[in-house]
Amino acid sequence: MKNKAILEGLLFVVGEDGLSIDQIVDVLNVDVDLAKNLIKELKIDYEDENRGLRIDFLGNKFKLTTKYEHRQYYQKLLLNPETNTLSQAALETLAIIAYNEPITRVQIDNIRGVGSRDIVRKLIAKGFIKETGRSDLPGRPILYETTSEFLDYFGLATIDDLPDMRNFLEENIKENDDETDLYKSKYIEINNK
Repeated sequence: MKNKAILEGLLFVVGEDGLSIDQIVDVLNVDVDLAKNLIKELKIDYEDENRGLRIDFLGNKFKLTTKYEHRQYYQKLLLNPETNTLSQAALETLAIIAYNEPITRVQIDNIRGVGSRDIVRKLIAKGFIKETGRSDLPGRPILYETTSEFLDYFGLATIDDLPDMRNFLEENIKENDDETDLYKSKYIEINNK
């Protein structure tokens, strides 16, 4: 029983990445047959009509997913104006994708400096980004791009309508140079006293 609970937690933690049978065997330190039985038992548990999740085998990995028959409720939640606002982290992630598309989630994480798995998942659910293929990088990670819904939401005709970041960066560099000059002049005055 304990291994089944641990497996459920592992599937939750890895989210959309899922777990292969080899990973389950390795992490739980069990043989292949026991790992398969644990997945089978957990899958049966989720078949109960009182459960909102299920286990699917997608892309050679086991993943926790929502039940298809509940999709109308998920759509209603996502379309609700109260839950349809974007957090600062979501806006930041969208900007990174828009200015660098196509881009992988690991590249997004490297730019942000924090993990973005859940935010990427929410942005896909809201229809602001989509999977557009696979990178040639090792492991062939998924590439993400913005969608027409993203353009509509921000009132853009095309992705080329985004503000030019070079101007923004040049302005910030000039402001920082001015601040540096002020600091240096004050420093010199203090030393001359």
